Amino acid sequence: MTTSRLLVAILNRFQPSAATVVLGSAIAVGVVAGSAVTVFRKSILWAEGFYWQTLLHWLTPIAVIAVAVVPVLGALLVALMHWWAERLPQANAEQINLGQTLLRAMMAVVSLGAGASLGPEGPSVELGSQLARWLGQQVQFSTERTRLLMAAGAAAGLAAGFNAPIAGVFFALEVSLRSVYGTGGGQANTDISAVVLAAVLSAIIAQVGLGPDAAFHLPVYELRSYGEYIFYIGLGVLCSGVAIAFNRSLAWMKASLTGTIPPLLKLLLGGWITGMVALFLPEVLGVGYETVEGILQGAPFSIPLLGQLLVGKLLLTALCLGSGFVGGIFAPAIFLGAVLGALYATALPLVLPDSVVISAPPAYALMGMAAILAGTVRAPLTSVLLLFELTRDYRIVLPLMASAGFCSWLVEQVYPAVPVAPAVAAASQESAIDLDVLSNIKIAEVMTLNPLCLKSQMPLLQAAQFVTSGYYHSVLVLDENNHLSGILTTQDIKRALSAFPQRSPESLIVADAYTAEVLYTYADETLAAALKRMAARDLRQLPVVDRHQTKRVIGVVDRQAIATAHATALTKRAIAEKISAHQKLDSIEPERPTADTISANVSPDLPAVPIHRYLQKPHEQGRDLN
Repeated sequence: MTTSRLLVAILNRFQPSAATVVLGSAIAVGVVAGSAVTVFRKSILWAEGFYWQTLLHWLTPIAVIAVAVVPVLGALLVALMHWWAERLPQANAEQINLGQTLLRAMMAVVSLGAGASLGPEGPSVELGSQLARWLGQQVQFSTERTRLLMAAGAAAGLAAGFNAPIAGVFFALEVSLRSVYGTGGGQANTDISAVVLAAVLSAIIAQVGLGPDAAFHLPVYELRSYGEYIFYIGLGVLCSGVAIAFNRSLAWMKASLTGTIPPLLKLLLGGWITGMVALFLPEVLGVGYETVEGILQGAPFSIPLLGQLLVGKLLLTALCLGSGFVGGIFAPAIFLGAVLGALYATALPLVLPDSVVISAPPAYALMGMAAILAGTVRAPLTSVLLLFELTRDYRIVLPLMASAGFCSWLVEQVYPAVPVAPAVAAASQESAIDLDVLSNIKIAEVMTLNPLCLKSQMPLLQAAQFVTSGYYHSVLVLDENNHLSGILTTQDIKRALSAFPQRSPESLIVADAYTAEVLYTYADETLAAALKRMAARDLRQLPVVDRHQTKRVIGVVDRQAIATAHATALTKRAIAEKISAHQKLDSIEPERPTADTISANVSPDLPAVPIHRYLQKPHEQGRDLN
């Protein structure tokens, strides 16, 4: 019996409650992720020792060039592992390959050990979320519950990586679970409890394995004056520029090197340039936390050196990630923030009058760390709480929020695209709907024909009774000519009943309450277009109208229908990959209606409904709805 079947058999035998299953799974995720991240971090330390001590000692005969050779040898080993990974069974949306996950973690160990200008926290998040996903598939959880476990795994990975469980929890809520909370009440509480439990257990295990110390030893923060907030906001503006440049350089380098250079040569090029940089600016190699620690402890750095570190780290990180080294962007973002903050605080006194006293560079380095991290991974709350958790100093929170908040907002306005951070995206990739799949499905294939509508002159109380008894969230509204007039939601009804206190409820009609501005779609458009239109206004459904008569309703499409169509398309694609060409599902699928056939069968003239004249399906003439 396989592990999956055994676990499912145990669940079926004892039938525990949903909360017990979720929290029990979270405990398992926390233990597994914490242990895996501990081994991962220790492996990086071992790899660094091997490359920069043992291997460098072996290469002593070639003198100073040995420093440049080490990253090239690391690139060769990573290229070999990439070649191996391509020959393993590939993971897909339905099934994870555990070997691929572990091999990718090994590639990160080799990359970081050899000096690639990347970080370990991103791979830690990816490792935690993918192990959680594997566990969810072993227990045959639903997509929603597997997604929750992945969020718990991401929280566990970040908590273990920084020894910061609170930041790990908020990272999961802010990034990994952005699209999950359509549920409420007890289920949402259980989900949050699961994330917290996994993060705490993972952090405890990491503390046992790696020690209780925080990632950095931070200085005591002291605000010199409230006027200093202006300078913190100014730092946030500068950080937004660096974060945008960082994001764009990551995307540009990856696009430039993809498909133009063979993978082996690409990695060798990245390793060779990294080695050359090591000869002149070794501080930007690897994770770089030693340099960050020095800045935070007040070590003197000149303005030219800080400028070189800023530009060098930004470009080298983009090169390493684009060339094929494996690692995350948390650590480079923290490095860039610390350097920019120190540079800003060192340069400010040169232009300010002597009477203006500001905090020391380490304080501004802290603000820069949170700001660029927020602008890079699009998680301002996580960034603020991470620095707060590392300092244990409440006085730092408001300046952090000022810098990180302005930086995150400005980056979102100027560069709304998702940052190129595979390790960050891994935690939420399971929840994303593939728009390419929906681009191949027409609305006519999944829409509900002849939706039930209300007339605009219907008494509001009668409409409310109808809507609540039928458990409708919203219904379409037609005017006296049976043309689309608006949409009535439960929120509209409640708002209208409280907005007209001087009028009796019996005197209100649907026209007093409904929303007149309605987004609509056409039957020949794709589900991808409909979903984007819904997302703009956070709508649950869209009316489908005749393209030539946009006030004539022919159907409705909702989020549930789109989700079902998406799942069906993915299932068909998975089956099609396993069967021969002549057995494809399309050959046995019944004919679906098209926009043309629907429009041709709809009568343009709609008489009034004789009974309950306010309730009507727009294309069923004279239908008695009683």
